[in-house]
Amino acid sequence: MTISIVRLGSPRRRGEGLRIGTVRRPPRGVPKGEYAKRDFYDVWLPALSPTPELIAQIQSSTDPKAWEAFRRKFRSEMARPDAARTLDLLAALSHHTNLSVGCYCEDESHCHRAVLRALLVEHGAEVR
Repeated sequence: MTISIVRLGSPRRRGEGLRIGTVRRPPRGVPKGEYAKRDFYDVWLPALSPTPELIAQIQSSTDPKAWEAFRRKFRSEMARPDAARTLDLLAALSHHTNLSVGCYCEDESHCHRAVLRALLVEHGAEVR
């Protein structure tokens, strides 16, 4: 059993399991009843997304120092008790079922899901 890290809206892979959207906002222009049908997510979990302030800070930046500052601040946000417990829960579930977490960003290397991948591993998750 594992957690897959995915791009929301991409075709689902066989055995991916429940898809969790770790984004601040639902997909624009998509009716709520079609999120899962259009391969966005089955469950929305904005608690594992960066705060709006942090998103605004990094959104237009291509500077490596800004990205590193984003990573540190997002890790700090995910160390808060509610987020840390949620990461623990997902890590524990990964030993019993397949699931996936994702974001809309095209490039995972400049997306919070790269940080989530590392955090999930640190919390003991089986990550694909």
